[in-house]
Amino acid sequence: MTEIRENHGVMEVCDRLRKEVGCDFVALALQNEVGPDVRWHYASGNVNDKYKRITVRFGKGIAGKIISSGSPMMMSDFPKDIYGKVTDHPIMLAEKLISCYAVPLFFNGSPKGVLLIGKRVSYTFSKSEQEKVKESGEALEQLLRSHILGGGP
Repeated sequence: MTEIRENHGVMEVCDRLRKEVGCDFVALALQNEVGPDVRWHYASGNVNDKYKRITVRFGKGIAGKIISSGSPMMMSDFPKDIYGKVTDHPIMLAEKLISCYAVPLFFNGSPKGVLLIGKRVSYTFSKSEQEKVKESGEALEQLLRSHILGGGP
């Protein structure tokens, strides 16, 4: 897969979303082309580069759960009220996030990616903020379609 960090359109969508919603962090995860694992490919507002080394299994972590369910997910006060262990949420730990909202990205009708926004304080994202994430996710689906479906630029 062509390196997504080199795709300026992806960076612009993520940076714009971070400013519009006023969140601390925006990240993009995609399922690997081979195998079910999920990796974080791009982040805006990150405090370190740990996200680049995080790989989660399908169905694990925020990204894996969203891809396996195809549904959005919100956490308002991490690590309270989570299912499983704190270590099952490496992106939250690596970026010191307390709240997040994430949506699936669909390619050929299947969830293959995740767009996540987060704050380093306890917060519940409003319907309009959730809608902005969904709209940005749809823009990323268009930008990334050639990457995911093998066309490449």
